[in-house]
Amino acid sequence: MKKPELYLGTALAALVATPAFAQDEAEAPSMAENVIIVTAQRQAQSLQEVPIAVSAFSAEALEAQQIENSSDLQLTLPNITYTKTNFTSSSFTIRGIGDLCVGVSCDTATGIHVNDMPLLASRLFETEFFDLERIEVLRGPQGTLFGRNATSGVVNVITAKPDLSGFSASGDFEYGNFNSIKAKGMVNIPIGETLGVRLAGFYLNRDGFTKNLTTGNDIDGRDLYAIRGTLTWEPTADTKVTLMGYYFEEDDNRSRIQKQLCHRDPTGVLGCLPDRLDYDVLNSNATLAGVLSSNELLGIAVAPSFAPLGLNSLYGTDAFSTAQNPRDLRTVAIDYEPTYFAREEIYMAKLEQRLGSMTLNLTGGYSKNRVDSTVDYNLSVQDSLANNAGLLALQAYANTPGFDAIFGPVANALIPNGPAGAACQSATDPNGVGVFGGNSAGCFETSLNFDRSEQDQEQWSIEAHLDSDWDGPFNMLLGGIYLDGKTKDNSYYVNSFGLDYAAGILGAAVTASGATGGLPVYRITPFYRNNSPLMHLKSYGFFGEAYFEATDRLKLTVGLRYNHDEKFLRARTLLYSDGTSSEFSGGAAIIAPYSATTFTDALNYATADFDKATPGVQEWQERSVSFNRMTGRAVVDYELSPDNLLYASYSRGYKSGGINPPLSVGAVNESFAPEKVDAFEIGSKNVFANGKMTLNLTGFYYKYKGLQLSRIISRTSVNDNVDANIWGIEAEAIIAPIPDFVINMNASYLNTEVSATKLLINPRDVSAGRSDTVIIKDISLASNCAVTSTVGSAAAANGYVAAINGGVGLQAPVPIPSTNTTGAFSFCQALFDNAPTVGALFGGIEVTSGVPVDIKGNKLPQAPDFKFSVGAQYTWWLGDLSLVPRLDLTYTGESYGSIFNDQINRIKGYEILNAQIQLNGKDDRWYVRGFIQNITNNDATTGLYVTDQSSGLFTNIFTLDPRRYGVAVGVKF
Repeated sequence: MKKPELYLGTALAALVATPAFAQDEAEAPSMAENVIIVTAQRQAQSLQEVPIAVSAFSAEALEAQQIENSSDLQLTLPNITYTKTNFTSSSFTIRGIGDLCVGVSCDTATGIHVNDMPLLASRLFETEFFDLERIEVLRGPQGTLFGRNATSGVVNVITAKPDLSGFSASGDFEYGNFNSIKAKGMVNIPIGETLGVRLAGFYLNRDGFTKNLTTGNDIDGRDLYAIRGTLTWEPTADTKVTLMGYYFEEDDNRSRIQKQLCHRDPTGVLGCLPDRLDYDVLNSNATLAGVLSSNELLGIAVAPSFAPLGLNSLYGTDAFSTAQNPRDLRTVAIDYEPTYFAREEIYMAKLEQRLGSMTLNLTGGYSKNRVDSTVDYNLSVQDSLANNAGLLALQAYANTPGFDAIFGPVANALIPNGPAGAACQSATDPNGVGVFGGNSAGCFETSLNFDRSEQDQEQWSIEAHLDSDWDGPFNMLLGGIYLDGKTKDNSYYVNSFGLDYAAGILGAAVTASGATGGLPVYRITPFYRNNSPLMHLKSYGFFGEAYFEATDRLKLTVGLRYNHDEKFLRARTLLYSDGTSSEFSGGAAIIAPYSATTFTDALNYATADFDKATPGVQEWQERSVSFNRMTGRAVVDYELSPDNLLYASYSRGYKSGGINPPLSVGAVNESFAPEKVDAFEIGSKNVFANGKMTLNLTGFYYKYKGLQLSRIISRTSVNDNVDANIWGIEAEAIIAPIPDFVINMNASYLNTEVSATKLLINPRDVSAGRSDTVIIKDISLASNCAVTSTVGSAAAANGYVAAINGGVGLQAPVPIPSTNTTGAFSFCQALFDNAPTVGALFGGIEVTSGVPVDIKGNKLPQAPDFKFSVGAQYTWWLGDLSLVPRLDLTYTGESYGSIFNDQINRIKGYEILNAQIQLNGKDDRWYVRGFIQNITNNDATTGLYVTDQSSGLFTNIFTLDPRRYGVAVGVKF
């Protein structure tokens, strides 16, 4: 495929950012020569000659299509989606495979690289692109060419390097709606003939996209900047050394959650009903704070005299009875406004050394990043706590002689100004003492329900590969990599006054028992915290490929990789946990071990055992796993003519397994297995009409084994393995009937399905729709369990629950709207314990965590079936000036946000329309551009997250940015 006409199409591809094929560090011929050089295979090749499905975007292409960040990038690529996710993260999904694994020990499915260096965790998707040479997106498993394994593909961001040929600089300034101010700049300075420096920077500040009706403030704003410095030294024609340093920081009120949706459950058993998403606020009686601070829990699990101390009755008005959730996706009513902080540093060095007919590439680097964000957990405002009946009872006990020593310290910590004053609650305190130890978030009329997600991560890696450039039919690549990564202080908190209150009242029960010798105590921690202070990854791999040209037209490629991964995780889950007794049974008093010298040192961690499987008292659960795998690929490509290429490939992808975090209640598999994929692909790359049209077609079939999939159990994300089959087709085309008029198009179809029987419990409905099952809200844990009649009798299941509940003063089951079953508040353990005896009187009863459903045949999450995009631009020449209008349309089809393909989890298809017009000066030395993004102001959902049962099963959704418009100016010299 050496025909000159071929390269017209490839040159146009770079200009309009149509899918190309990944590029390398090799110096590319100029656009005037109509050649795009790429190195998806670590060697310089014409993009149309590379037998791999890859898309590449030059700096000009990114600007032409208004691709400013990862969300924009996914709109222009076939079979690729992008969405923010719940825990300060995101998922870049390629051909139906994204980050379905949730947890600190999970590997990403899509490998993220900067200048070929893999990043375990990065804030790269949070910032915007600036001063890049190109972005490459490789679809399909990678491993024999890139240093880290990736099952879905690789995104490789190549930054611009110093140009030693002369001084240059550029600057861009943009102003748009939401008072958006954006600036970019670059200066390139050659120092002599062998040394050059390039400095680049980016700044963005804008108002928030969302209005908070409670305060009148705009939230979800951005305030961030990034700087990058690069030094290149070329002492000889055979030696090149590149050093790069990068710093990014964001500090603003960005929100991790766009909106929270719920169809309210009036019974409180579920919190949110499983039939549809609506603009209600959940029933707080279904939440952990709701049940633990209830009259029923305190009266039954502690003592009848404690019942009046409850903040609410599970059968009465709940704390969100007057809360409002505005129906506009860009409007909220919240009393806790978000905070967001992120920082990233990357330092790397690269040596390219020519050794005769071979080249040594050596890349080493270090990176670290931190993210710390908080957000209103329920995106709503609870009812006022002023003069709450439970607070009045607490104050009365605190003022009563004989009880004051027990309840006085609790009242002083929680309601120092009395029950009519503000209620004080805990900050996200790493020491675990919260408001009882003086670490308070403040005192307020309402409960501030908020969460916090924080993580520190660092890594260093070194990679080397040796590439041959021999005459003759055979060439090869050999490489190896070592990577060491540590994630530190990975914590997720949920805070609520209801949790603080229960910690104090339950602690008072311990004090009243006499076990403390009269010293007042409280239950630690007075908030939920999933805490992993260390996850350590050590990984090394060896990889290589061999290339054999059997004839001038037929080429064979064979690659192999060996990978070894070791992971260590230290973790624990904290909530009222002394490590020995965090569960309550009906009628059982709460007596906990203690170690107290003062009120603020009650029930400290030294008494805890957080690893039940290891003898003795363990402050942490510590686990290690290791994995070894051999993977590879084989490709055959045949040149039908200089304009037409066919190829077929097989590759084996691998992603290491990991360690599930410990649960506060219950147990799951401590580890999850690696996933592997056998990927088959065929492709055709064609140029027609003397370069006026390029058309590339790809078909693929994936057979996944052990695909990692996350679910929530006891307020913690754990991971399972399932098998899946995926197949699809992709078409990419560029049409240029004349040089000044260019149309780019792509379209894709994707089919995904779970291929083997896999029984999972749907957290939204643990009854699986069975009428002979009663859904239970456990009032000690806030999780759900299922009581099922073994003879298929709904009356029997309801009768059994009514009998057990009647014995402890709880009510019988009631119908749950929009479901086929009933529900009740109860104690799952008591129901389980009595099933063999009392249950026999009802024909047989089974009590489980839920009735599993078979997900075989279900579609994978975030895997839309259809997707297409089309863009067109025309250049009018006005003497030395040019005027270029451009229009882009993208459509993304329906998908599901969960492996449970219920209607409630369906994500509707959406379209995005962008337009711009740009006036370019002579020799492109300056420009003025007007733009509009998301012309129709589409608030389409890109992803969703269903929270756990103890939070009420609400759904967080993530959306596209709203309509943006503005003007931009730029200059180059």
